[in-house]
Amino acid sequence: MSDIGSGDEGISSQKYHGQGMDAGGNNFDSGQQQQEQELATKMLQIQSKRFYLDVKQNRRGRFIKVAEIGADGRRSQIFLAMSTAAEFRDHLSRFSDYYSSLGPPNTDNVPDDGKLKSEMMLKDNRRYYLDLKENSRGRFLRVSQTITRGGPRSQIALPAQGMIEFRDALTDLLDDFGTDDGGYKGELPEGRHLRVDNKNFYFDIGQNNRGIYMKVSEVKSNFRTAITVPEKCWSRFRDIMADYCDKMSRAQLSPQDTHQGGSGSGRAGSAQPGREMDTFGGSSASRI
Repeated sequence: MSDIGSGDEGISSQKYHGQGMDAGGNNFDSGQQQQEQELATKMLQIQSKRFYLDVKQNRRGRFIKVAEIGADGRRSQIFLAMSTAAEFRDHLSRFSDYYSSLGPPNTDNVPDDGKLKSEMMLKDNRRYYLDLKENSRGRFLRVSQTITRGGPRSQIALPAQGMIEFRDALTDLLDDFGTDDGGYKGELPEGRHLRVDNKNFYFDIGQNNRGIYMKVSEVKSNFRTAITVPEKCWSRFRDIMADYCDKMSRAQLSPQDTHQGGSGSGRAGSAQPGREMDTFGGSSASRI
């Protein structure tokens, strides 16, 4: 019984026998592997599969990486915030109880899609679909992780007989490290609005499981675009903007302006900036 599904994402570390797991592929780590710390790990052998449960920590908080390696070497992985892992643990208990109440497998009574029981978990921009399924190889719990508005889909398949063992291992890790995801807990700054000519710029601060970010939106009557700037590079972003402002201010001063600086002629700074309106505070939800 396998049904490993799509998305053989790489697995790395010595414990995976060199099969390469990329620590930064699923939003909990943006490729900065050197800043990621592994706090604990557990390995489970369930039927022909090996499952690794790794508690990790980076600047965004703690999470659990679950890696599945099948007998044929195929591998997949999902990521769970600590609070999501606790919710998943509780679901495992309910799925196990339901599984225990089922009689022997009967292919005549299996739904067309093979699903016996389903649940869904939501965490920030991630959805987790839990499906207890049955096919010719047996019964298993498929856990699929998706990212809203597109993005890769990954999933693992846990043999139904191993749900209790998996739940107990997860419980041990949660008992040791808690269910707090970590990260910033304070109040985020309010959004700001800047109008230049016929354009509106909105600056909004948000937070998800990847950390704090600033979304800068440019809005016109029939056009809208946006960029997202992670909080970790705000100071560098500011320094670059300040450098450009300084260079443009110097470049706009003519030699005559430089010579007559402070003369009070009123001609200094021949290039006049556009009129701007900066409104502070207010919720970004009222725009557009």
